[in-house]
Amino acid sequence: MVITGHLILIRHGEPGLKPGDLLSGWIDISLSRKGIEEALECAKTLESIEIDLAFASNLVRTQETLFIILSGQKKTGVVVHEQTEAKESSEKLDWHSYPKKLSKDLIPIYITPALNERYYGKLQGRKKQKMEEKYGAEQVSNWRWNFEPGPPEGESLKAVYERAVPYFQKKVMPALEDGKNVLICAHQNSLRALVKYIEGISDEDIREVRLSTGELAIYHFSKGKLIRENEELGPELKRNI
Repeated sequence: MVITGHLILIRHGEPGLKPGDLLSGWIDISLSRKGIEEALECAKTLESIEIDLAFASNLVRTQETLFIILSGQKKTGVVVHEQTEAKESSEKLDWHSYPKKLSKDLIPIYITPALNERYYGKLQGRKKQKMEEKYGAEQVSNWRWNFEPGPPEGESLKAVYERAVPYFQKKVMPALEDGKNVLICAHQNSLRALVKYIEGISDEDIREVRLSTGELAIYHFSKGKLIRENEELGPELKRNI
């Protein structure tokens, strides 16, 4: 079997507001001390895989996690500004903030809202306990883990899938086909969407797939397919794939 590249999916480290407290969604929260330690552990785990390029969401907790991991590889990430619309014009400008030929220690970083956590709508930034009291624990659980529907005025997992997967197909797959090792640092739901797509998980079974903060999934790309390598996952993600 010829392995042409690796894909590493990583959920950001624990944010300053613990995941068990609030439905954070698009709220921009930095890493906690534990989150920094989780990112450092990810860096150790990935010592044997040299990253060629990486992707993160628009939210700072993924970017902090990513840059900590790259520092562990003695890499410098350079953010790529692909296209920016001029403020007073509809004309799109190509802005590149990195040299066309990168040295071995410089790797491009793509920041995109396509990989953002789900938007929680009326539940955004609210305490989970309070929302369970208001809507019922079972209903909140269904909004959080089912493929659809989503919370009131918020995104379902299906909506996240419909923005994350096309971006993955357009931007990430060509890099893997070119033999690159790609790291994606994102969120519980944007990663669940990608795992659903990559592994062909049904709408019903995706409810059982969850990633802890700092948890990673490693795939190798061979003969046009992504194959999971690390089956020794945390208890929240153990399932028969």
